[in-house]
Amino acid sequence: MGMWTVRALRAVLVVVLAGTVFVQVLMVWALATDPEDGSLPLTPLRVITMLGMVTAQVAVVCVWQLVAMVRRGTVFSPAAFRYVDVMIGAIVSAALLWFAVTAVNAPGQREDPGVTLIMGGVGVAVLGVALIVLVLRMLLAQAVARDVEATRMRAELDEVI
Repeated sequence: MGMWTVRALRAVLVVVLAGTVFVQVLMVWALATDPEDGSLPLTPLRVITMLGMVTAQVAVVCVWQLVAMVRRGTVFSPAAFRYVDVMIGAIVSAALLWFAVTAVNAPGQREDPGVTLIMGGVGVAVLGVALIVLVLRMLLAQAVARDVEATRMRAELDEVI
């Protein structure tokens, strides 16, 4: 990864992290000061939103750590799996939270059930992202295995020479 790529990615990650913290602070403030008027179940939606921000924050921290590993040249190691696994868990958690938002919102959509179907489709798409990251994890596992094999073969070759 180039220096500018890393800097740009880290800038985006900082903005996302700051944005999610800002949304969480707003949700806590809204929970404390803004009463529900009965039109929407605001409290559950606000709590789910705060939890959703946590999933984004976890993913940001994992990406940050993986970028650091890339810069150090240690990404092809078993330690990288921990961050990828946590990221997959965060994405699945985000999808489950989205399904919870869909369920909380569904009773208000009785006249237009298409909204609930679209929201469910978005949840399935988020699960699809988790599956893509899982495939990338499998590619990482293959790369780590090949790196270990190459190291072993280099050691054997050094012994022969």
